[in-house]
Amino acid sequence: MLFNSFEFVIFLPIVFVVYWFILKGKLHFQNAFIVIASYVFYAWWDYRFLLLIILSTLVDYVVAKQLKKGQSKAFRRQLLMISLVFNLGMLAFFKYFNFFIESWLEAWQSVGIHMEASTLHIILPVGISFYTFQTLSYTIDVFRKKISPTSSLIQFAAFVSFFPQLVAGPIERASHLLPQFAIRRNFDAKFALSGFYLIVWGLFKKVVIADNCAFFVNQIFDGSGHFSSMELLLGAVLFGFQIYGDFSGYSDIAIGVSRLFGFSLLTNFSFPYFSRDIAEFWRRWHMSLSTWFRDYLYIPLGGSKGSKRQQLRNVLIVFLISGFWHGANWTFIIWGLIHALLFLPLLLFHVNRKHTNETHLQLKQIPQVLVTFILVTLAWVFFRADTVTIAYNFIMEILSFNGTSIALFVKSSKSLLFSLIILLSVLILLLFELRAVQNNKKEVTLSTWSAISICLLICFMGVFKNPSDFIYFQF
Repeated sequence: MLFNSFEFVIFLPIVFVVYWFILKGKLHFQNAFIVIASYVFYAWWDYRFLLLIILSTLVDYVVAKQLKKGQSKAFRRQLLMISLVFNLGMLAFFKYFNFFIESWLEAWQSVGIHMEASTLHIILPVGISFYTFQTLSYTIDVFRKKISPTSSLIQFAAFVSFFPQLVAGPIERASHLLPQFAIRRNFDAKFALSGFYLIVWGLFKKVVIADNCAFFVNQIFDGSGHFSSMELLLGAVLFGFQIYGDFSGYSDIAIGVSRLFGFSLLTNFSFPYFSRDIAEFWRRWHMSLSTWFRDYLYIPLGGSKGSKRQQLRNVLIVFLISGFWHGANWTFIIWGLIHALLFLPLLLFHVNRKHTNETHLQLKQIPQVLVTFILVTLAWVFFRADTVTIAYNFIMEILSFNGTSIALFVKSSKSLLFSLIILLSVLILLLFELRAVQNNKKEVTLSTWSAISICLLICFMGVFKNPSDFIYFQF
């Protein structure tokens, strides 16, 4: 069920009314209803994969309960291994099985040995990369004795399956979200209204920015024609705004919907395209995933401790695995490698935390922002392209940029007009975000009802017209 679909417009008010009016004050029944609603929400795509969520929930619930009882370190490690093997094994099979088989065959063929093996027709369950990481973090935190396991299966099931963030995050921590299911929730009109504003803003980013950018981007990247360097460059830039509008728009809607039910979710984006270097970009982009890799991979590897060589190794491993997490394709691994190579010099010269405590953007820092955006944009080409070869040729063509390509682009009035419309929408987005950055806000605030009305009107026009999937559903 898509947020930008007619089905969700019907689903959300029904859940809201039952939750607040029929089950008001009945905490256990409210939590149970959230589980049921979340299962219905997920089953709308494919009910068969609902079993995976239920199994993951039961496995980690039981493992965590046993971890509390277990005294032996060896026994506790065995319990943790059960959770790791089950969740990562499930993720590896559905997401990476065919990739490993195909890569194995290609490796042998590269040395002249022909081998045959069959791949499987595997459907990737929606959101599997997100909810497996969320349940894993719970088990690991219980193992580390950072949190105590919950005794309520209903509360834990609600934590795992909470429908606003189930299929594309934010990837929640048990220490943050799980306790919210244990306390009585009272309707807060001001908090709910802030959630409504975020839903509107998220739909604006998805329907107006992302979907319109996608129309142009898909034509550029599908290779169905010859495009000038200017058009390729514009396609790369617009994909950057497409994926940002799509993914951050989803996060805004998820956070907003959660507030309607009295829940607070983690911030997932903090205006990443105003970053002054790659390190700051990753503190602002997909923050719930970045901090997950920091806490459960980077720090266990040694983090910033040890020799400089070990630190560089740790960063490289994290970025490569982060790229691989996004998809079973070498393009994602190369994308992760590019970001690692951009990040490593900052670590090497001890400037990776230079902008950690800075808030306001200064005029003299605009060149840094532009350089960072250009580097991120070029890396996005590998993220979007179907193969490494296509991405490489794409970038080489962009770098051959000349006056002729500009002339060809300007002569294409249709291309130019459509681009101007999109760029106007992007400009509105950036102006709202710049105001938030300069005011040290964590999110965009819509200050007038007129702005809300305009956004609602635009979103309403787009919601029911061929609603498109969110990009991160495929991950």
